Amino acid sequence: MRLSVLLAAASLAALCVTAAQAKTVAVTADKLVDVATGKEADKPLVIITDGRITKVGKQGDAVPADAEKVDLPGVTLLPGLIDMHTHITSSPLFSGYNSLLFTDSFWPVISTHNAKVTLEAGFTTIRNVGSENYDDVGLRQGIDGGFVEGPRIVTATYAIGSTGGHCDSTFFPPSMKQKGPAVIDSPDEGRRMVRELHKYGAQVIKICATGGVFSHGDKPGAQQLTFEEIKAIVDEAHATGLKVAAHAHGASGIKASILAGVDTIEHASLVDDEGIKLAIQKGAYFGMDIYNTDYTQAEGKKNGVLEENLQKDRDIGLIQRQNYQKALKAGVKMIFSSDAGVYPHGANANQLVTMTQWGATPLQAIQSATITAAEALGQPDDVGQVKVGAYGDMVGVVGDPLKDITLMKHPAFVMKGGDVVVKK
Repeated sequence: MRLSVLLAAASLAALCVTAAQAKTVAVTADKLVDVATGKEADKPLVIITDGRITKVGKQGDAVPADAEKVDLPGVTLLPGLIDMHTHITSSPLFSGYNSLLFTDSFWPVISTHNAKVTLEAGFTTIRNVGSENYDDVGLRQGIDGGFVEGPRIVTATYAIGSTGGHCDSTFFPPSMKQKGPAVIDSPDEGRRMVRELHKYGAQVIKICATGGVFSHGDKPGAQQLTFEEIKAIVDEAHATGLKVAAHAHGASGIKASILAGVDTIEHASLVDDEGIKLAIQKGAYFGMDIYNTDYTQAEGKKNGVLEENLQKDRDIGLIQRQNYQKALKAGVKMIFSSDAGVYPHGANANQLVTMTQWGATPLQAIQSATITAAEALGQPDDVGQVKVGAYGDMVGVVGDPLKDITLMKHPAFVMKGGDVVVKK
Protein backbone atom coordinates (compact mmCIF):
# COMPACT_ATOMS: atom_id res chain seq x y z
CA MET A 1 0.00 0.00 0.00
CA ARG A 2 2.73 2.42 0.97
CA LEU A 3 4.69 1.67 -2.23
CA SER A 4 1.65 2.30 -4.40
CA VAL A 5 1.05 5.64 -2.70
CA LEU A 6 4.66 6.65 -3.24
CA LEU A 7 4.53 5.67 -6.91
CA ALA A 8 1.32 7.61 -7.38
CA ALA A 9 2.84 10.67 -5.71
CA ALA A 10 5.94 10.40 -7.91
CA SER A 11 3.78 10.18 -11.03
CA LEU A 12 1.76 13.19 -9.94
CA ALA A 13 4.94 15.14 -9.24
CA ALA A 14 6.25 14.33 -12.71
CA LEU A 15 2.97 15.46 -14.26
CA CYS A 16 3.06 18.70 -12.25
CA VAL A 17 6.60 19.47 -13.41
CA THR A 18 5.77 18.65 -17.05
CA ALA A 19 2.63 20.76 -16.97
CA ALA A 20 4.48 23.70 -15.40
CA GLN A 21 7.29 23.68 -17.94
CA ALA A 22 5.57 22.66 -21.21
CA LYS A 23 5.09 26.23 -22.40
CA THR A 24 6.84 29.17 -24.03
CA VAL A 25 7.01 32.58 -22.39
CA ALA A 26 8.22 35.85 -23.94
CA VAL A 27 9.34 38.49 -21.44
CA THR A 28 9.91 42.11 -22.43
CA ALA A 29 11.17 44.89 -20.17
CA ASP A 30 12.83 48.29 -20.17
CA LYS A 31 16.39 47.05 -19.57
CA LEU A 32 18.41 43.90 -18.95
CA VAL A 33 21.62 43.89 -16.88
CA ASP A 34 24.48 41.71 -18.10
CA VAL A 35 25.94 40.84 -14.70
CA ALA A 36 29.23 39.70 -16.25
CA THR A 37 30.01 43.15 -17.66
CA GLY A 38 27.62 45.56 -15.96
CA LYS A 39 26.27 46.67 -19.33
CA GLU A 40 22.54 47.30 -19.70
CA ALA A 41 20.65 46.34 -22.86
CA ASP A 42 17.62 48.43 -23.82
CA LYS A 43 14.25 46.88 -24.65
CA PRO A 44 15.24 43.24 -24.15
CA LEU A 45 13.24 40.19 -25.18
CA VAL A 46 13.81 36.93 -23.31
CA ILE A 47 12.13 33.74 -24.50
CA ILE A 48 11.81 30.75 -22.16
CA THR A 49 10.71 27.33 -23.41
CA ASP A 50 10.19 24.35 -21.10
CA GLY A 51 11.74 26.29 -18.23
CA ARG A 52 14.99 27.21 -20.01
CA ILE A 53 16.00 30.36 -21.86
CA THR A 54 16.05 29.79 -25.61
CA LYS A 55 16.64 33.33 -26.81
CA VAL A 56 17.94 36.66 -25.49
CA GLY A 57 17.21 39.35 -28.05
CA LYS A 58 15.49 42.68 -28.60
CA GLN A 59 11.88 43.71 -28.74
CA GLY A 60 10.74 43.44 -32.34
CA ASP A 61 12.42 40.06 -32.84
CA ALA A 62 10.19 37.16 -33.86
CA VAL A 63 8.18 35.61 -31.00
CA PRO A 64 6.60 32.13 -31.20
CA ALA A 65 2.89 32.41 -31.92
CA ASP A 66 1.93 30.33 -28.88
CA ALA A 67 4.10 32.27 -26.43
CA GLU A 68 2.64 33.69 -23.24
CA LYS A 69 3.62 37.37 -23.20
CA VAL A 70 4.87 39.12 -20.06
CA ASP A 71 5.45 42.85 -20.59
CA LEU A 72 7.30 44.78 -17.88
CA PRO A 73 7.46 48.50 -18.76
CA GLY A 74 9.90 50.46 -16.60
CA VAL A 75 11.45 47.29 -15.19
CA THR A 76 15.14 46.35 -15.22
CA LEU A 77 15.73 42.60 -15.43
CA LEU A 78 18.53 40.65 -13.77
CA PRO A 79 19.19 36.95 -13.25
CA GLY A 80 17.42 35.27 -10.36
CA LEU A 81 19.47 35.76 -7.20
CA ILE A 82 21.44 33.05 -5.37
CA ASP A 83 21.91 32.91 -1.60
CA MET A 84 24.79 30.59 -0.75
CA HIS A 85 24.17 30.39 3.02
CA THR A 86 20.67 29.90 4.38
CA HIS A 87 18.98 27.90 7.11
CA ILE A 88 15.62 27.59 5.41
CA THR A 89 14.15 25.19 7.98
CA SER A 90 14.73 27.48 10.97
CA SER A 91 13.45 30.85 12.17
CA PRO A 92 15.14 33.65 14.12
CA LEU A 93 11.85 34.28 15.93
CA PHE A 94 12.39 31.20 18.09
CA SER A 95 15.99 31.40 19.27
CA GLY A 96 17.85 29.90 22.20
CA TYR A 97 15.72 27.62 24.34
CA ASN A 98 12.51 29.05 22.83
CA SER A 99 12.86 26.55 19.98
CA LEU A 100 12.09 23.75 22.45
CA LEU A 101 8.51 24.97 22.73
CA PHE A 102 7.75 23.35 19.39
CA THR A 103 7.52 19.75 18.26
CA ASP A 104 10.05 18.44 15.74
CA SER A 105 7.54 18.47 12.89
CA PHE A 106 6.94 22.21 13.34
CA TRP A 107 10.15 23.10 11.53
CA PRO A 108 9.45 21.48 8.15
CA VAL A 109 6.02 23.12 8.25
CA ILE A 110 7.37 26.66 8.71
CA SER A 111 10.07 25.93 6.15
CA THR A 112 7.39 26.00 3.46
CA HIS A 113 6.59 29.59 4.43
CA ASN A 114 10.30 30.44 4.51
CA ALA A 115 10.76 29.00 1.04
CA LYS A 116 7.85 30.97 -0.39
CA VAL A 117 8.95 34.36 0.94
CA THR A 118 12.55 33.68 -0.11
CA LEU A 119 11.45 33.03 -3.68
CA GLU A 120 9.18 36.08 -3.69
CA ALA A 121 12.18 38.17 -2.60
CA GLY A 122 13.93 37.24 -5.85
CA PHE A 123 16.14 34.43 -4.60
CA THR A 124 15.43 31.65 -7.07
CA THR A 125 18.33 29.42 -5.90
CA ILE A 126 19.66 28.86 -2.39
CA ARG A 127 22.25 26.67 -0.74
CA ASN A 128 21.00 25.42 2.62
CA VAL A 129 23.99 24.77 4.86
CA GLY A 130 22.60 22.99 7.87
CA SER A 131 19.28 21.41 8.79
CA GLU A 132 17.90 18.98 11.34
CA ASN A 133 16.26 15.65 10.49
CA TYR A 134 17.01 16.01 6.76
CA ASP A 135 14.19 18.56 6.65
CA ASP A 136 15.90 20.50 3.85
CA VAL A 137 15.91 17.41 1.65
CA GLY A 138 12.18 16.92 2.16
CA LEU A 139 11.57 20.57 1.34
CA ARG A 140 13.66 20.32 -1.82
CA GLN A 141 11.73 17.25 -2.92
CA GLY A 142 8.44 19.03 -2.28
CA ILE A 143 9.53 22.07 -4.31
CA ASP A 144 10.97 20.01 -7.15
CA GLY A 145 7.75 17.96 -7.26
CA GLY A 146 5.62 21.07 -7.58
CA PHE A 147 3.87 20.64 -4.22
CA VAL A 148 5.51 23.62 -2.49
CA GLU A 149 6.49 27.03 -3.84
CA GLY A 150 10.13 27.90 -3.27
CA PRO A 151 13.60 28.33 -4.75
CA ARG A 152 15.89 25.67 -6.12
CA ILE A 153 17.70 24.24 -3.09
CA VAL A 154 21.18 22.75 -2.84
CA THR A 155 21.00 20.75 0.40
CA ALA A 156 23.73 20.07 2.97
CA THR A 157 21.56 18.21 5.53
CA TYR A 158 23.54 18.09 8.81
CA ALA A 159 26.74 20.10 9.29
CA ILE A 160 29.75 18.01 10.32
CA GLY A 161 31.49 19.10 13.53
CA SER A 162 33.58 17.87 16.44
CA THR A 163 32.54 16.76 19.91
CA GLY A 164 31.67 19.84 21.93
CA GLY A 165 32.07 22.07 18.89
CA HIS A 166 29.81 24.55 17.15
CA CYS A 167 27.88 21.82 15.32
CA ASP A 168 27.44 19.57 18.34
CA SER A 169 24.54 19.89 20.78
CA THR A 170 26.05 21.98 23.58
CA PHE A 171 23.12 23.56 25.42
CA PHE A 172 22.14 20.62 27.66
CA PRO A 173 23.58 18.89 30.77
CA PRO A 174 25.24 15.45 30.66
CA SER A 175 22.12 13.76 32.02
CA MET A 176 20.32 14.50 28.74
CA LYS A 177 23.07 12.86 26.65
CA GLN A 178 22.59 15.17 23.70
CA LYS A 179 24.99 14.74 20.80
CA GLY A 180 24.91 16.14 17.30
CA PRO A 181 24.11 13.48 14.67
CA ALA A 182 27.07 14.53 12.48
CA VAL A 183 29.81 14.69 15.12
CA ILE A 184 33.18 13.22 14.14
CA ASP A 185 36.55 13.01 15.92
CA SER A 186 38.92 11.47 13.39
CA PRO A 187 39.64 11.54 9.66
CA ASP A 188 38.04 8.12 9.17
CA GLU A 189 34.88 9.24 10.95
CA GLY A 190 34.84 12.28 8.69
CA ARG A 191 34.98 10.14 5.55
CA ARG A 192 32.19 7.89 6.82
CA MET A 193 30.00 10.87 7.67
CA VAL A 194 30.36 12.33 4.18
CA ARG A 195 29.17 9.02 2.76
CA GLU A 196 26.21 8.87 5.13
CA LEU A 197 25.07 12.43 4.49
CA HIS A 198 25.40 11.95 0.74
CA LYS A 199 23.38 8.74 1.03
CA TYR A 200 20.48 10.67 2.54
CA GLY A 201 20.45 13.69 0.26
CA ALA A 202 23.43 16.00 0.85
CA GLN A 203 24.37 17.86 -2.34
CA VAL A 204 27.08 19.91 -0.61
CA ILE A 205 29.03 19.13 2.56
CA LYS A 206 29.10 21.68 5.38
CA ILE A 207 31.73 21.49 8.11
CA CYS A 208 32.23 23.50 11.29
CA ALA A 209 35.96 24.17 11.33
CA THR A 210 35.84 26.68 14.20
CA GLY A 211 33.67 27.80 17.07
CA GLY A 212 30.63 29.93 16.46
CA VAL A 213 28.49 32.81 17.63
CA PHE A 214 25.28 30.91 18.36
CA SER A 215 26.78 27.85 20.06
CA HIS A 216 27.39 27.52 23.82
CA GLY A 217 30.71 27.45 25.64
CA ASP A 218 33.09 27.96 22.72
CA LYS A 219 34.84 30.86 21.05
CA PRO A 220 34.29 31.78 17.37
CA GLY A 221 38.03 31.95 16.74
CA ALA A 222 38.90 28.50 18.11
CA GLN A 223 39.76 25.80 15.56
CA GLN A 224 37.63 22.68 16.20
CA LEU A 225 38.51 20.31 13.36
CA THR A 226 42.11 19.34 12.64
CA PHE A 227 43.66 19.82 9.23
CA GLU A 228 43.72 16.02 8.80
CA GLU A 229 40.01 15.77 9.57
CA ILE A 230 39.14 18.59 7.19
CA LYS A 231 41.33 17.12 4.45
CA ALA A 232 39.72 13.69 4.78
CA ILE A 233 36.24 15.22 4.53
CA VAL A 234 37.19 17.37 1.54
CA ASP A 235 38.86 14.50 -0.31
CA GLU A 236 35.87 12.21 0.22
CA ALA A 237 33.39 14.90 -0.78
CA HIS A 238 35.29 15.89 -3.90
CA ALA A 239 35.67 12.24 -4.90
CA THR A 240 31.88 11.99 -4.69
CA GLY A 241 31.42 15.16 -6.74
CA LEU A 242 30.36 17.34 -3.81
CA LYS A 243 31.71 20.76 -2.90
CA VAL A 244 32.54 21.69 0.69
CA ALA A 245 31.56 24.78 2.68
CA ALA A 246 33.36 25.54 5.96
CA HIS A 247 31.88 27.50 8.82
CA ALA A 248 35.12 29.23 9.86
CA HIS A 249 35.36 32.41 11.91
CA GLY A 250 38.92 32.01 13.26
CA ALA A 251 42.12 32.66 11.34
CA SER A 252 43.71 29.22 11.90
CA GLY A 253 40.55 27.34 10.93
CA ILE A 254 40.17 29.48 7.81
CA LYS A 255 43.73 28.73 6.70
CA ALA A 256 43.44 25.01 7.50
CA SER A 257 40.23 24.83 5.48
CA ILE A 258 41.71 26.61 2.47
CA LEU A 259 44.84 24.44 2.50
CA ALA A 260 42.67 21.31 2.77
CA GLY A 261 40.80 22.33 -0.38
CA VAL A 262 37.51 23.66 1.01
CA ASP A 263 35.57 25.45 -1.72
CA THR A 264 33.80 28.22 0.22
CA ILE A 265 34.68 29.79 3.56
CA GLU A 266 31.59 30.91 5.45
CA HIS A 267 31.74 33.93 7.82
CA ALA A 268 35.57 34.40 7.62
CA SER A 269 35.16 36.95 10.41
CA LEU A 270 38.66 36.89 11.91
CA VAL A 271 40.62 36.19 8.75
CA ASP A 272 44.20 37.48 8.74
CA ASP A 273 46.37 38.72 5.87
CA GLU A 274 47.83 35.24 5.30
CA GLY A 275 44.34 33.79 5.02
CA ILE A 276 43.35 36.40 2.47
CA LYS A 277 46.45 35.63 0.39
CA LEU A 278 45.76 31.90 0.60
CA ALA A 279 42.16 32.39 -0.55
CA ILE A 280 43.35 34.28 -3.62
CA GLN A 281 46.11 31.76 -4.31
CA LYS A 282 43.86 28.68 -3.96
CA GLY A 283 40.74 30.19 -5.51
CA ALA A 284 38.57 29.82 -2.42
CA TYR A 285 35.42 31.90 -2.11
CA PHE A 286 34.45 33.94 0.96
CA GLY A 287 30.81 34.17 2.04
CA MET A 288 30.75 36.86 4.72
CA ASP A 289 27.37 37.47 6.37
CA ILE A 290 27.94 41.09 7.32
CA TYR A 291 24.32 42.25 7.64
CA ASN A 292 22.83 39.94 10.25
CA THR A 293 24.56 41.54 13.26
CA ASP A 294 22.20 44.50 12.81
CA TYR A 295 19.17 42.23 13.16
CA THR A 296 20.56 40.14 16.01
CA GLN A 297 21.48 43.14 18.13
CA ALA A 298 18.10 44.78 17.52
CA GLU A 299 15.80 41.77 17.87
CA GLY A 300 17.82 38.86 19.27
CA LYS A 301 17.10 39.30 22.97
CA LYS A 302 13.35 39.50 22.32
CA ASN A 303 13.58 36.31 20.24
CA GLY A 304 15.39 34.38 22.97
CA VAL A 305 19.04 34.70 21.96
CA LEU A 306 21.17 34.23 25.09
CA GLU A 307 23.40 37.05 26.34
CA GLU A 308 26.48 34.88 25.76
CA ASN A 309 25.62 34.72 22.08
CA LEU A 310 24.67 38.36 21.81
CA GLN A 311 28.05 39.29 23.29
CA LYS A 312 29.96 37.07 20.84
CA ASP A 313 28.02 38.71 18.03
CA ARG A 314 28.98 42.16 19.32
CA ASP A 315 32.61 41.11 19.67
CA ILE A 316 33.11 40.11 16.04
CA GLY A 317 30.51 42.16 14.11
CA LEU A 318 32.64 45.18 13.31
CA ILE A 319 35.80 43.12 12.81
CA GLN A 320 34.03 40.95 10.26
CA ARG A 321 32.87 43.98 8.30
CA GLN A 322 36.34 45.48 8.30
CA ASN A 323 37.80 42.18 7.12
CA TYR A 324 35.16 41.95 4.40
CA GLN A 325 36.32 45.33 3.15
CA LYS A 326 39.95 44.22 3.27
CA ALA A 327 39.36 40.87 1.52
CA LEU A 328 37.19 42.45 -1.17
CA LYS A 329 39.82 45.08 -1.92
CA ALA A 330 42.52 42.40 -2.08
CA GLY A 331 40.56 40.48 -4.72
CA VAL A 332 39.06 37.52 -2.85
CA LYS A 333 36.11 36.03 -4.74
CA MET A 334 32.97 36.98 -2.79
CA ILE A 335 29.74 35.03 -2.75
CA PHE A 336 26.43 36.17 -1.32
CA SER A 337 25.95 34.36 2.00
CA SER A 338 23.23 35.92 4.13
CA ASP A 339 22.82 33.35 6.94
CA ALA A 340 19.05 33.84 6.58
CA GLY A 341 17.46 32.03 9.46
CA VAL A 342 19.60 34.10 11.79
CA TYR A 343 17.52 36.96 10.41
CA PRO A 344 14.13 36.62 8.70
CA HIS A 345 13.79 34.76 5.44
CA GLY A 346 12.62 37.03 2.65
CA ALA A 347 14.79 39.89 3.88
CA ASN A 348 17.87 38.31 2.27
CA ALA A 349 18.60 41.34 0.08
CA ASN A 350 19.39 43.50 3.12
CA GLN A 351 22.82 41.91 2.83
CA LEU A 352 23.32 43.47 -0.63
CA VAL A 353 22.87 46.94 0.86
CA THR A 354 25.35 46.28 3.67
CA MET A 355 27.91 44.98 1.17
CA THR A 356 27.83 48.30 -0.67
CA GLN A 357 28.16 50.18 2.62
CA TRP A 358 31.41 48.27 3.26
CA GLY A 359 33.17 48.70 -0.05
CA ALA A 360 31.38 46.76 -2.79
CA THR A 361 29.96 48.51 -5.81
CA PRO A 362 26.33 47.66 -6.59
CA LEU A 363 27.57 45.53 -9.49
CA GLN A 364 30.00 43.62 -7.26
CA ALA A 365 27.24 42.95 -4.75
CA ILE A 366 24.90 41.73 -7.49
CA GLN A 367 27.66 39.59 -9.03
CA SER A 368 28.20 37.91 -5.65
CA ALA A 369 24.56 36.77 -5.77
CA THR A 370 24.55 35.79 -9.45
CA ILE A 371 27.50 34.92 -11.66
CA THR A 372 30.06 34.39 -8.85
CA ALA A 373 27.66 32.33 -6.75
CA ALA A 374 26.82 30.20 -9.79
CA GLU A 375 30.51 29.51 -10.35
CA ALA A 376 30.98 28.55 -6.70
CA LEU A 377 28.00 26.19 -6.94
CA GLY A 378 29.46 24.57 -10.03
CA GLN A 379 26.34 25.54 -11.99
CA PRO A 380 27.44 28.42 -14.27
CA ASP A 381 25.42 27.08 -17.21
CA ASP A 382 22.19 26.77 -15.22
CA VAL A 383 21.88 29.82 -13.00
CA GLY A 384 23.42 33.23 -12.37
CA GLN A 385 23.01 34.75 -15.84
CA VAL A 386 20.26 35.50 -18.32
CA LYS A 387 21.62 33.51 -21.25
CA VAL A 388 20.57 30.76 -23.63
CA GLY A 389 20.47 27.39 -21.90
CA ALA A 390 20.10 28.72 -18.37
CA TYR A 391 16.95 28.34 -16.33
CA GLY A 392 14.34 31.02 -16.92
CA ASP A 393 15.05 32.57 -13.52
CA MET A 394 14.81 36.38 -13.39
CA VAL A 395 14.18 39.22 -11.00
CA GLY A 396 13.08 42.71 -11.99
CA VAL A 397 13.12 46.08 -10.25
CA VAL A 398 11.71 49.48 -11.15
CA GLY A 399 14.72 51.69 -11.72
CA ASP A 400 18.45 51.12 -12.04
CA PRO A 401 19.91 48.74 -9.39
CA LEU A 402 23.45 49.63 -10.49
CA LYS A 403 22.78 53.12 -9.16
CA ASP A 404 20.48 52.25 -6.25
CA ILE A 405 21.09 48.80 -4.74
CA THR A 406 18.21 49.24 -2.30
CA LEU A 407 15.85 48.54 -5.20
CA MET A 408 16.82 44.87 -4.87
CA LYS A 409 14.95 44.73 -1.56
CA HIS A 410 11.63 45.29 -3.34
CA PRO A 411 11.43 43.30 -6.60
CA ALA A 412 8.56 44.14 -8.90
CA PHE A 413 8.96 40.88 -10.82
CA VAL A 414 10.21 37.39 -10.02
CA MET A 415 10.26 34.42 -12.38
CA LYS A 416 11.47 30.90 -11.74
CA GLY A 417 11.82 28.44 -14.61
CA GLY A 418 9.50 30.48 -16.82
CA ASP A 419 6.77 30.70 -14.17
CA VAL A 420 5.79 34.16 -12.91
CA VAL A 421 6.06 34.28 -9.11
CA VAL A 422 5.71 38.05 -8.54
CA LYS A 423 4.41 40.70 -10.96
CA LYS A 424 3.50 44.09 -9.52
